[in-house]
Formats: sequence, structure tokens, C-alpha cells
Amino acid sequence: MQTVFIAGATGYLGRNLCAEYHSRGWQVRALVRDAHRARDLTADELIEAEATKPETLAGVMEGADLAISALGITRQADGVGYREVDYQANLNLLDEARRAGVRRFAYIHVLNAGRMLDVPLVAAKAAYVRELQDADIPSTVIAPSGYFSDMSDFLEMARSGRVWLFGSGAPRINPIHGADLATATADAIDRELDWLDVGGPDTFSQSALAEAAFAALGKPAKITRLPDWVRRAALLLLPRLTPRRIHGPAQLFLTALGMDMVGARHGTRHLADHFAALAASAKP
Repeated sequence: MQTVFIAGATGYLGRNLCAEYHSRGWQVRALVRDAHRARDLTADELIEAEATKPETLAGVMEGADLAISALGITRQADGVGYREVDYQANLNLLDEARRAGVRRFAYIHVLNAGRMLDVPLVAAKAAYVRELQDADIPSTVIAPSGYFSDMSDFLEMARSGRVWLFGSGAPRINPIHGADLATATADAIDRELDWLDVGGPDTFSQSALAEAAFAALGKPAKITRLPDWVRRAALLLLPRLTPRRIHGPAQLFLTALGMDMVGARHGTRHLADHFAALAASAKP
């Protein structure tokens, strides 16, 4: 039986990766910070360690055939930042994988990273990817367009009665469900792909996303379009006016709103169904 080591296992994608590889008959070894809080993971082994502390990683990948990292932070926490986690912690994992003789290392990146290097979160991820691609271990980089979970912001705005967009609302995205992304990731690794830009089966303009959110709630669409200079101004002002835990993820979100985020179509789950399920679950 083959063994996969998954870092970032308790996150949205990490949980789906654990379930996907378990369903494929792999031995799943999950890296967690607190095993007690991660007992609901679909994993054969829970390994307590902190990737930011390389001494805790010694031996955790012994016997593993594959390592996958979905490790990263979207909000600053514990006094560490993107450079410490998205870059250095992943580099610590890579060093341990090489020492243990792991045959392939896969990493979950972000689509269009090369166009967003002024975003600290993305810059840290991109710096790590350069290290990974230069390392003496075969690798697979997965660059998703966006997750279904990220699109819930549109549903929340619609629930409040109005969706606010920047500019024309024309930029497109094909977000992907975590389970579909886990399947696409495993398939890409099986095919030994170096890189996969990936999205879901349906592509939406931002305006269409807003309309889909209102439709799921059974409400008439009310959309206000702000001039795009407001978005660009926010990108400049937020780092000066808000703490890193707020402006960090906001910079990524606002930057991505200014471009198409469309990857190769994968998966069978549709965002409209996801919105409908969320809307139904919120009804009293």
C-alpha cells in the first residue's frame, strides 16, 4: 500500500485530499497541530508537528511515497506571516521530504501568481514554488482558480440585499469544489504533470456570480457597480490603515477581482447547486 503525507490537512482542501486518497486505497498520514481537534479527518495517521519548526518534522515522512502540501495561511496568526508559513514552512517540509526519499512533492499554489507578485501572500508562495522546481525531487504544482468556499461572500452580500462589484463585473472565474480539486490534484499527480492550472466546470463573470447568488435565495438581483479606481485605491490604502490579518487576504481578493481567473475545466459539482444548498441550510 502506498503512503501519502498531507500537510495543511485540516484546511478546506486538505480535508478533501485526505478523503480522496483514502478512497483510492492509500495510507493517509496527515500533519496536524492538534490531533484531538483533527479526529474527524479521514486519515490513518495523525502526526502532530509544526512545519514552522523543522525540528518537529524529523522522521514524519519516513516511508511515504508522496507528499502534498496545502499548507498556507490566509490570515496572520500566532505572530507569523506569509514568509514564515507559505515559504519557509513549506521549504522545511520539502527538506524533510528529500531527506526521507519521498518520490514526489505536490504543492497547492494559486492561479495567475505571476501577475500578483505584489501581493505578499502570493509572493511567498511563488518564492517557494521556485525552490520546489529547482529541487532534486519530481514535483507537481496545482494552481486553482478559486474555491466554492470563497464564493460564499457573494451569497452573503446577496442575503444582505445588495452585491457590490468593481468596474463592469466582466472578469471571469470558474471556481472549483474542494472535492473536485482533490480529484484533479490526485489525477495530475498520477499523470506526473509538472503544473496544472485548474478550475471547475462552470465559468462565470462576476456579474453572473452575483445573479446566481440572488437566484439561489429567490431574490431579485440588486447589483451596484463601483468605479474600478475604488478597488485600486483600496489596494494602496488597506496596508496603511488595517492590520496584516485584514489587509493580507483583502489584497489577494481585490487583486484577483481585476483579472480573469479561469483554469482548465475539471469536476462535476456546480456552483449553483452549492449556492442552493447553502441557501436552504440557512432557512429557519
